[in-house]
Amino acid sequence: MKTSVLYFVIPCYNEEEVLTETAKRLYAKCQQLIRAGKISASSHILFVNDGSSDSTWEIVRQLHRKNAIFSGLSLSRNRGHQNALLAGLMYAKDYCDISISMDADLQDDIGVVDEMIARYEGGKDIVYGVRNNRDTDSSFKRGTARAYYRTMNRLGVEMIPDCADFRLMSRRALTGLAEFKEVNLFLRGLVPMIGYPSDKVYYKREKRFAGTSKYPLKKMVSFALEGITSFSVKPIKMITNTGLLVFLASLVFLIWGIAQKVRGVTVPGWSSLIVSIWAIGGLILLSIGVIGEYIGKIYMEAKERPRFLIDQVLDSGECKVDGEIGLLR
Repeated sequence: MKTSVLYFVIPCYNEEEVLTETAKRLYAKCQQLIRAGKISASSHILFVNDGSSDSTWEIVRQLHRKNAIFSGLSLSRNRGHQNALLAGLMYAKDYCDISISMDADLQDDIGVVDEMIARYEGGKDIVYGVRNNRDTDSSFKRGTARAYYRTMNRLGVEMIPDCADFRLMSRRALTGLAEFKEVNLFLRGLVPMIGYPSDKVYYKREKRFAGTSKYPLKKMVSFALEGITSFSVKPIKMITNTGLLVFLASLVFLIWGIAQKVRGVTVPGWSSLIVSIWAIGGLILLSIGVIGEYIGKIYMEAKERPRFLIDQVLDSGECKVDGEIGLLR
């Protein structure tokens, strides 16, 4: 039976503090899988440099010089995590039978890769790595994450709860992903839309090995809004419903005001008038903002700008089982 060519796809942005250890652990996992006959000796570990300003790309170059199992893509500029990941997956699909994407920070459990491959061999095109708990998160992050998944579900977006970008995809699934041409990327929502047979493996997410998170609160909020506006038009429908309710409320107040006038009751009304103006003005601005988000996305999609440009490629040869990789010692 022909063994599968596996490509690990690792997007990197300023990961100099952790990259050497990441490479060491992934290399050991590849050796184990090759010896066990689970993957081909042509398998690779592909690092995608997302315009890093530190020595990330130089480390990738050194790794590649030491052992050709390490490959690298360097984007022409920083394009964001999702675009960097997509660049790696689209490059890998022309050479691999399966890809496994994960972040460089070693929070994802490399130990479940064997189980992922077993599920693929059992006929699954997509295998999601799902966290079995959120013990390492703060109470704020746990609460907001649960609320976000519930919101996305109510908006009709199919997502795998507690699943980030740690997943296995077959070449068929990668080819399917390539058919999605949108510029506004949210892979956690796109991949389930492919629809091929899928499964889940559960793992414990560890703390970051070194360095700092590249997703502070501001980026997390932006990423969450990207997911909502990229996959659902329900926010616009909610605006319509809210506007209708405000209009009906205004009719009720109008009738009440006429009745009070007929009864001869004098109502100053200054405070209620001002509050109403501010409330309705705020709703109008909010509505314009939400609609503007959608118009902006249409604008970006209509331009058809490239999602990424590759500046340099490091890729050649086959994996050397037990080969010399001096940098990793």
